[in-house]
Amino acid sequence: MSIIISDELLTATRMTEAEMKQEIAVLLFQKEKLPLAQASRFAGMNRIAFQHLLASRQIPVHYGVEDLEQDIKNLREMGRL
Repeated sequence: MSIIISDELLTATRMTEAEMKQEIAVLLFQKEKLPLAQASRFAGMNRIAFQHLLASRQIPVHYGVEDLEQDIKNLREMGRL
């Protein structure tokens, strides 16, 4: 599925495309619709940068089972586990 956000909407919100993606990702994470890993990917940010963004807004980070499983998978792929 693709979502098209018009330039008119971006102009009205005074946001860049990247800022809009970040706002949507933060909202979906905050509403517990996306886990940390997926929200950070949606935002186009690495996980640490996304966590800093959340912290700057005083949004607690919920580190769930899916996030742990993704971290383990990533570590295995990197040969560190």
